[in-house]
Amino acid sequence: MGPRTAPLLPLLLALLGRPDPARAKGCDLQLVTGEWPVTLSYTTSTVPRGCSSSSSLNTRHEVHVLSVKWSKDSTVPLKVSITPGATACSRSPVLVLLCSRCFATINSQCPQLLIHTDAHLTSGTTTEKGPEPSMASSEEQLLSWAQTTYGGITSYSELRDPQWVQLRLGEDASSPLNCTPQDDFNATLHLKTEVFFHEVKGCSHSDAQSTRAAHIIHLQSEPSTPITEVNLSLSCPENHVSNQLLILQSRANFTWSLSFNKCNIQVMASGYSKIMHMVLPGELLPDTEQGLVAKAFEKNCSTIASYSSIPATTSISLEILEHESVKKRTETTTPPAPPTPPAELQPHQLLLMLKPWKCTDETMEITIIRSHLKAIKDLDIKDITLRDINCQAEKNATHFMLKSPLSHCGTLLVGRGYANNELVIKLSKGTALQSVRVAFQCEIPRELFLRLFPTAAFEVPQTELEVNKEAFLQASMWWEDHPADLQLKDCWLVAPGREPVLLVQGGEAHGAGVAVLEGPSSSHGRKIWRFRFTYAVPEGGRIPFSATLKCKAGLQNNTIFEKVLEVTVKDTWRPPNSRGLGLAAVLGITFGAFLIGALLTAGLWCIYSRTPKVPR
Repeated sequence: MGPRTAPLLPLLLALLGRPDPARAKGCDLQLVTGEWPVTLSYTTSTVPRGCSSSSSLNTRHEVHVLSVKWSKDSTVPLKVSITPGATACSRSPVLVLLCSRCFATINSQCPQLLIHTDAHLTSGTTTEKGPEPSMASSEEQLLSWAQTTYGGITSYSELRDPQWVQLRLGEDASSPLNCTPQDDFNATLHLKTEVFFHEVKGCSHSDAQSTRAAHIIHLQSEPSTPITEVNLSLSCPENHVSNQLLILQSRANFTWSLSFNKCNIQVMASGYSKIMHMVLPGELLPDTEQGLVAKAFEKNCSTIASYSSIPATTSISLEILEHESVKKRTETTTPPAPPTPPAELQPHQLLLMLKPWKCTDETMEITIIRSHLKAIKDLDIKDITLRDINCQAEKNATHFMLKSPLSHCGTLLVGRGYANNELVIKLSKGTALQSVRVAFQCEIPRELFLRLFPTAAFEVPQTELEVNKEAFLQASMWWEDHPADLQLKDCWLVAPGREPVLLVQGGEAHGAGVAVLEGPSSSHGRKIWRFRFTYAVPEGGRIPFSATLKCKAGLQNNTIFEKVLEVTVKDTWRPPNSRGLGLAAVLGITFGAFLIGALLTAGLWCIYSRTPKVPR
């Protein structure tokens, strides 16, 4: 294609219904590591690893092994239901469930079900519980233990982030003699589960001016899959902002059956869309990651809020979290936590399950809900401190809360961006006192942090920026591997209706009124950049207004980390009424003077009329 025809490429692609791939440049999808923009779950019978065998056919039991792994702490109990197969409950079934000390409810239609588990079973579980299996350190050891104990294994399934599991009893004589785990195993004959998707990706276009966001679900399926319809339940928060786009990609013969809860969102789907009793034809969408991103930008989106690639399924649940909703969740003192544990637990067991600690680039924060401590039966929590007992948690009617700099309270920084400490719990039972020490470590987020300060002491951050007055900006990030490779790319101050102001470029100050303080410093893998700047607003501008501080840091391999800080620009130095009195003020003063004069005249006339006349 020659130089003259090259400019026609975007037009030709548009006529063919295909997005221009160049639109996707500058927006490399990365796994979302902070607060998720969505919560997505789907049903499936395909497990990451699994197998089935006929080795249990001639034994007294059929044995099903579930090994559950979590991407994040489980916030709800795992529900496992056991249903009988064609032979009903003629043989004693065995369930081996390993889930890293999670909470679980197990319901079975076979009363003789025997359970081996390390889970904390809730009151809904009524079946017999056997001894806890030995803590197998590998998949091979777990299967070897089950084979040795019962002489055969019916099925093995590794699950990641399940919400519930339906296990159907029954054995298949055509299964292999040995249970040899395989990746992406099809467990349709005996298992169905709903799993949370924790591999959401996202990105934003650096030079786009639009605030529109796109959510993309890419449904992967083999041509031979029998699934032709998927039910998508979409829910949004209160006061949902409708400036969003949902892109649903699937094979052309799929039907998306949609139900909305408080959502007003534009939908683009391949295949057909069914809303209530209406069936709408779909459109041709790209089937690649880059093509779908380009399609979103073609529709005036500047951000891919979420990109989820999931296997073929019959049911998807998607909850969209607005930015303010995520921010509100972050600012509350109560992060999502497991429900109150049901039985008696030792203090160290409870805290290791709740994991109430969180680290930022500067602080370690502890938040414990008092109601969760009721699981420590007959013990009263008096105080909670860190390793340094002078660092004591504040307490109120509902929470214990503690916040400490990473350099205080006995916190130790260890390799790969972790900080460790100890929680010291002071307990009382009657008149007896005791202390329990729980060692823990929390991961320091590998993300860029921005803070604005009013003074060069960099002590108390704020989100207000005064015009024509010095302000101090700090950007920081932990990068334990090679901190020297981490560079601050640029920082901008952006306000609606005003020209963006470039403050930093290539780590150097840019423009008048901007100065570098100290230069980049590194400590224990943390890199810090500090700047002083003055923001001047042209005369006649409306104040106050909202603005955005945006900075980017990156590595030599072009990996980019971006952070945005919302600020309010105020004008506190300008004296009031500096432009003199307006017309309304002049009229008000004139009317007031007239009214005072009229009242004085009336008063004098009243006095005069009531004064006795003296005869001459």
